[in-house]
Amino acid sequence: MPTQFVRLLYALSLCCLCAIPAFAAELAEQLSRPDYVLIMRHARAPGVGDPDNFTLKDCATQRNLNEEGRQQARRIGHWLREQGVQNARVASSPWCRTRETAQLLGFGAPQPEDSLASFFSDASQASSANERLQAYLRTTLPHKQGAALILVTHDVNIARWTGESLASGEMVLVRVDASGKPLAQQVIARPN
Repeated sequence: MPTQFVRLLYALSLCCLCAIPAFAAELAEQLSRPDYVLIMRHARAPGVGDPDNFTLKDCATQRNLNEEGRQQARRIGHWLREQGVQNARVASSPWCRTRETAQLLGFGAPQPEDSLASFFSDASQASSANERLQAYLRTTLPHKQGAALILVTHDVNIARWTGESLASGEMVLVRVDASGKPLAQQVIARPN
């Protein structure tokens, strides 16, 4: 009996080890296609929302990443490269915590993208935010030339577009149609 148990554990561990590279290759391959995007919530920034009277041009007035968040962002970038993502175009919301997360992923300078801007303080903008994001994807995805498109934004934006509420640093792999609407998605837990 113990020998059979050891053989079973060995077989299960081989299956697990084989699945990891398969996911890695699959993620990188999917992200190279023009109908996939990876959208992620910024890394850890303690608190909720932003202080009253914050301004986008002054990071000192906003809720920002702490050291844990900076480490998370670096780990996520490292994990993405381990998955085979070597070439990525990264865009972020204008908020400092999303821009810093995007920068720390290590794929070069992120592009600011207004369609990823938070509407946390004004929920009436939710529908128009979705329309702007879909318009951005319609024009951007066909021209990404095999590079991964990674979008760093806020939970409210992701929840409105995909229906998924994410913790800091979590991601959603999304397959989109030609109009920029989600067709299928897979939540990816933040790598530890």
